[in-house]
Amino acid sequence: MNALIDRRALIKASAALIVTFALDPRVGRAAATKGKPVGLDTVDSFLAIAADGTVTVYSGKVDLGTGVRTALTQIVAEELDVPFANITLIQGDTDLTPDQGVTYGSLSIQNGGVQLRQAAATARRALLQIAAAQLKVSPDTLTIDSGFVIGPDQKRLALQSLIGQQGLSMPMDKAAPLKNPDNFKVVGRTVQRLDIPGKVTGRFTFMQDFKLPGMYHGRVIRPAAMGAKLISVDETSIADIPGIIKVVRQEDFLGVVAKTEWAAIRAMRQLAVTWSEWRGLPAAIELWQHVRQTKIVKDDVTSNVGSSAAALAAAPQRLQATYNFAIHTHGSIGPSCAVAQFDGDRLTCWSASQATHNLRKQLAAMLSLKDEQVRCIYIDGAGCYGRNAHEDAAADAALLARAVGAPVRVQWMREDEHGWDPKGPPTLLDMRAGIDAKGRISAWESELFIPDGVAGFVALVGADHAGLDSLGKLSPGGVIQGLAIPYTIDNVKTVAHRLVSTPFKPSWIRSPGRMQNSFANEAFFDEIAAHLGKDPLDARLEYLSDARGKEVLERLAVLSGWRTRPKPSTGASKSVGWGLAYTKYELVRTYVGVVCEAEVDRKSGEIAVRRFFVAHDCGQIINPDGVRNQIEGNVVQTVSRVMKEELKFSQSKVTSVNWASYPILQFPDIPQVVIDLIDRPHEIPWGAGEPTAALVPAAISNAVFNAIGVRLRSVPFTPPKVRAAIAHPGAV
Repeated sequence: MNALIDRRALIKASAALIVTFALDPRVGRAAATKGKPVGLDTVDSFLAIAADGTVTVYSGKVDLGTGVRTALTQIVAEELDVPFANITLIQGDTDLTPDQGVTYGSLSIQNGGVQLRQAAATARRALLQIAAAQLKVSPDTLTIDSGFVIGPDQKRLALQSLIGQQGLSMPMDKAAPLKNPDNFKVVGRTVQRLDIPGKVTGRFTFMQDFKLPGMYHGRVIRPAAMGAKLISVDETSIADIPGIIKVVRQEDFLGVVAKTEWAAIRAMRQLAVTWSEWRGLPAAIELWQHVRQTKIVKDDVTSNVGSSAAALAAAPQRLQATYNFAIHTHGSIGPSCAVAQFDGDRLTCWSASQATHNLRKQLAAMLSLKDEQVRCIYIDGAGCYGRNAHEDAAADAALLARAVGAPVRVQWMREDEHGWDPKGPPTLLDMRAGIDAKGRISAWESELFIPDGVAGFVALVGADHAGLDSLGKLSPGGVIQGLAIPYTIDNVKTVAHRLVSTPFKPSWIRSPGRMQNSFANEAFFDEIAAHLGKDPLDARLEYLSDARGKEVLERLAVLSGWRTRPKPSTGASKSVGWGLAYTKYELVRTYVGVVCEAEVDRKSGEIAVRRFFVAHDCGQIINPDGVRNQIEGNVVQTVSRVMKEELKFSQSKVTSVNWASYPILQFPDIPQVVIDLIDRPHEIPWGAGEPTAALVPAAISNAVFNAIGVRLRSVPFTPPKVRAAIAHPGAV
């Protein structure tokens, strides 16, 4: 569904109404009047059935390009037994949709979808009871099919005919029975994604395409250094540019508003501005020393079994290694964009934010408004996979719109996106293991150095520069997850040292922490297996007690041909290696095993990632093709992060502000992805948006070791690092 009007989103006035709507011509979509329920405890917060039998679903979880829109629609179609084509989904509108939490962590189906399913199940039971009373039969004798209740005499009652003035205003009932998966007709089957036809034909409305009547265009002039202060502005320097509406300054926030986008761009580039000097970043060459020397504010012990220190001290053999993972920017291919408009003291903001309900609170705090005075509406952006700059563009638009009293569109530039979006923080891990006299792992220890904080509110860039509060805290994401290991070892201790600060404003990027921690865990486990002369698969199976995990690995072995894989060529300039990695995501959900096939050129240091084999168990599968899309995206994006991506910076600012200095994977480098999906219809559904990504770094590292016998412990795996590892084994 695009952001323009959909007739089914405009639920017509009738006895079936839950909420009345009025068409707002300025925004080109349905605008709610007061009274639409949005709490998590009532069915009509999630569902409405119109007089023509169409169903509107209200989802606080949004589709970030992952296909969730389609899967959530399938869930409701299945549980309510209405045609898939009769359902419209409205997402991420703070006036219309319940706050189901931020769209992250692979939780859209696991949490958001389960809530929608329970709402549909509650409505289904209520409708059957109403129909039974009308037909004077037992509800057990009735069925629902294609939007009709069917009685024992085949009499058919349309669902909308059963809804009175109360509509679906009823409490959510956790006891309402769910449909038996054996009878599923829609869930578990591939359904064409709702967004793809519009995207292929160019008819889809992205955030960057959205327009309002009378809209102006804004650009923000960023400080010359990350912590620089604004000294002076010469507005006469842009006097020759036609169409300038206003130069907006509030403390260190500086923007221009113009009638056309090109005029705003010209003004941004031409405006004469003086900034103070600032050199507060560490030298890039000393980054890891800086991380080690940063003050530790607390330790999070994520696992503590037995006595690892005593077992390690007593072990006749001990291994240790240090791993690090570079600072990454989100690097969204389409730079962030937002539109803001004030109507009196009420702000409406259109954004591709993955957290519109949180953004609402932040914009309200920034502008000293009440939450109910702010409405945020989600429109699809050009990718997200973490908290990138969508929210920051929204703050820019809101500040400029307030200053000029008209709607303003702010489109970030490439240098804005790379230079000023929040970053995935640098991650450092020290690993230790002890081997007893019988050749078994007797001790495992790891120490993680990572910023303090959790996934919450990331301060808005514009608010910071304007000296305004946006509720921001140090928010790197759930970066301690994945540090604990899925293997059964007698003595284990894993500790996260939480640091008081980090060089750049942090936020979560796809699989935050889980990727970095799994990289160290799975690569170090391979180091131990190699030291013991054991096959990496057999070593994992030896220490794995989880039956579902073992099944994933055994199926992975068959899928990849692991046990009959060819041996690396030791004499040739190029050698092919195979690397394996495994996770039970956060130790509580989604099992994944991967095998990477990679070719390494010993002379140039180039690594060609040829193939990824993935065995994947996320419980009940809603849309198999959607899960495959997710897995493929996990692999492609993370191969890019592992092989190419690394933030470059001086002591003043980010210097990798274009694709030449911050390269990403290109089409010729994309590996083949071979997938085995394990569907468990009677289990709860888990997420697929992140788990596979967590394994890609270790699998590539392990494949390189298999190919040429050297370890890569520092992401990204660039040719200079490979050549250095070959020249000095164990040093990289």
